[in-house]
Formats: sequence, C-alpha cells, structure tokens
Amino acid sequence: MKAILLAKWRMLIRKPWAFLLTSVICVCFAFIVGKANDTKMIVPVASKLTSKETKTVLHEFDQFDLVDFRLTTEMDVRKKVGEGNAEAGVILSKDHFRLVAASQTGNVQLIKRYVEKVQEEYIQNRHIEIELEKIPKEKKDQVLKDLDQPLFQIKQKSLRNHGAVIIDPHLQSLFGFALFFVIYTIAFQVVNILQEKKEGIWDRMIFSPMKKWQMYTGNLLFCFVLGYIQVLFIFSVFYAVGVNFYGGFAKTLVILIPYVFSIVALAIFLTGICKSVPQFRAILQILAVSMAMVGGAYWPIEIVSSQVLLTISKFVPVTYGMQALKEATIYHYSFSELLYPISILFLMGVVLMGIGINLMERRHV
Repeated sequence: MKAILLAKWRMLIRKPWAFLLTSVICVCFAFIVGKANDTKMIVPVASKLTSKETKTVLHEFDQFDLVDFRLTTEMDVRKKVGEGNAEAGVILSKDHFRLVAASQTGNVQLIKRYVEKVQEEYIQNRHIEIELEKIPKEKKDQVLKDLDQPLFQIKQKSLRNHGAVIIDPHLQSLFGFALFFVIYTIAFQVVNILQEKKEGIWDRMIFSPMKKWQMYTGNLLFCFVLGYIQVLFIFSVFYAVGVNFYGGFAKTLVILIPYVFSIVALAIFLTGICKSVPQFRAILQILAVSMAMVGGAYWPIEIVSSQVLLTISKFVPVTYGMQALKEATIYHYSFSELLYPISILFLMGVVLMGIGINLMERRHV
C-alpha cells in the first residue's frame, strides 16, 4: 500500500498542472460569482399606507441585506417590472400586498416570502394597537407592561424551524463550486484504476506479495487525500481573504471528510459500471453537472419549489454537503445537529463503494 501511495504522489508531483489548474479555476469562479451576487437587487415599492406606516414597513424591509427596496409610485413599479429593469415590485395595502413580477424566478420567490413575513408582522402589530385603544387608560400601562414580559423562556432557536432562509452569496458560491470541482478531481484519479486494469498493471500486482485490499486502499486513500487537500486549499484561500464563515470554519473542514468520502465511493461505483474510460468521462460530465444543479451548488436549493427536483435531490451527495456546510456556518448548528447530513453522506459512501468494488471484482474475474 505504501508503494502505491508513494508512486501516486510522485506522479502527481511530476504532473501537478491539472490539479493546480482545477483548484485555481474553482477559486476564480467562486470569487467572481460571489462578487456578482453580492450586488443588491433593486425592488420598487408602492404604498397605499400612511406616511408613518410606510416608513415603518420600509424600515423592516431594509433589514433584508440582499434586496434594496425603493419607494416609488404604483405606475413606476409596473413600468420597471414590465421593461425588465426590476425582477419584481411590491404594492402595499392595508391588509395585503401585491407582488408584481414578469416571471416566477428564484429571486421572486425569495422576495415574496420576505414581504409576506414583514406584512404579517405589521398587520399583527396594527391589530394589537387597535385593541389597545379600546382598553381604558388606567389599565393600558399594565397591559403594555405585560406585553413586554415574554410568555416563554427559549434557550435555543433554530432558524429553519421558523421557516427563515438566510442566503450568503459568498458562501453559496464558495461551497457550490468547491463541492462541484472536487468531483472531477477525485473521479479522474479513481478512473486510473480502470485504466490500469485495462493495461494489465493490476494483473502484475496481483502476483506480487501485495494483497488486493492493499491495492484498493492505496488507490482510494490517495484519491481521498487529494480531493480533501483541494477543498481544504480552496476554503483556506477564502478564509484568508476575509470571507465570513460565521465562526464555523473548523466545522466545515470536518464536514468535508464525509463528503469527499461519498464522492470517492461514487467514482468507484461509476468505474464499476463503465466499460471504458471514454464512457466513464461521458457519464461523469452529465452526472456531475446534474448533481450540482439539483443539489444546490449552482443556486440555493431553498428557492427551489418543484417537489420533483426536491425529491431527486435527496439522492445526491451534493445536497447533503451543501446542507451541512450551511448549517455549520450560517445557522450555527452544533455537531450533534449536523449528524443527519453527515450520516447520510457516510451511508451513501459505504453503499456505493461496496457495490462499486463488487462490480469491479466481478468484471475482473
């Protein structure tokens, strides 16, 4: 096993350009896309509320970092959306709001959910004020005092349990492209096993004192370490330049272990079902891009509304990798709360690797 590892590392040192180029491209893509998504969307807002009420609602809107809500007229809202100068516009009324949009994009759904949340809180507060007006003045102070006292003492709160969605464009692009590009890095190393079998190298090693499990372990360990080094390098670069990991940088490095393991297992499975290297490369291209799309690497899976796509995403390692990384950083989850996505990744890895090695051995026999 040591001999295989040593030979693999020597080959990498001799020809490191593909590995380095992939890593640099991933960093560049993540940086460019993150910067592009960092610009706020402009959403025109028309209001039929009073000046004071409009100011209150707009103040709540301004808490949304990804969108710049700008007050204007109803005619201007419809004109900007119609001409394509804004993805969506909002028209506020006393008890409801209207969302003006040309198409139902992911950004439109995100804006809709946030406006619904603010509108609901505004209506609730307005009803409380109306009810307070009905209370005698001598009792009002006591009622206001009681309202300031919370009914429950909450020690821990999960943002997901309350339907809240937080999207950080920098982390979204970083996590997405890192998890996507490492698929190619690992897969193109694992496929060397298939190439070596075709060339008869494995037949010669079988007759050597080396055991078969050592041959598999040496090759797969090299692929795992190489993939992990790549994502570790990418994450470290962004951490060094000041990207906010919300105090969860160390957790992300641990979460990458089961994800890289599952991708190695997936590559082994593909190697087991493919008969040639060209076939492997063709299937990998389709599968990698599809997993990135469905798993939320290209765009946040939180904005996907199709139940079909969400169901398919349950069978994709990228989904659980993105979920665990976001929960460890943006949502401040502890390791005990991250056990579900981590366990699924390990389970996928064990199942796929078992099936893949079995298929490879049957073909070899």
